[in-house]
Amino acid sequence: MATSFLILAVFALTCSLGIASDHGPLQDFCVAMPNSPVIVNGVACKDPKLAHANDFFFSGLNKPGNTSNPVGSRVTPVNVAKIPGLNTLGISMVRIDFAPWGINPPHTHPRATEILTVLEGTLYVGFVTSNPDNRLITKVLQKGDVFVFPEGLIHFQRNAGYGNAIAIAALSSQNPGVITIANAVFGSNAPISDDVLVKAFQVDKNVVDYLQSQFWMSN
Repeated sequence: MATSFLILAVFALTCSLGIASDHGPLQDFCVAMPNSPVIVNGVACKDPKLAHANDFFFSGLNKPGNTSNPVGSRVTPVNVAKIPGLNTLGISMVRIDFAPWGINPPHTHPRATEILTVLEGTLYVGFVTSNPDNRLITKVLQKGDVFVFPEGLIHFQRNAGYGNAIAIAALSSQNPGVITIANAVFGSNAPISDDVLVKAFQVDKNVVDYLQSQFWMSN
């Protein structure tokens, strides 16, 4: 009886881990049909007989993003919204351009692990482990170096050089999502109550009001 229970417990745990990210496909492909009236967890498929090469194609990742903004970086995503054929395949990618000393601010991807490769320049990168340790793990990356940011953890990248930097990253979801921490906390719509933020950050109300009055750019 105990053995049967143990086998059942292991099976249940394996199943729960198996659905932690995007579901695996049950067919060759499922080209997204964004305007479908059918609402599903993802995007409804169009008839596979109508699929064509452009459903699996994106052009332009060779073009640098405009980094003339307050954070000095630009993320160019290639997800299911850009390539309909990514639907149900559980992957996507981004190009990240950095001006000198530009940053990709602390953020999380709620549905994906990220693996990043530096194409040009030098990046200082890191992530923070979950409670209670909140340990900062960082590394300086050079051209050709690769670094992994585990799913859901707060992470960042900063150009550590005087020239432009470029990175490309793959993510384990067709639509990984992004939550930029400063934007979410101080730029939410509607604003989070001052009382909550004053207590949470242990700062004066004037500091909270100042931060909430700033323009928080989505990257």
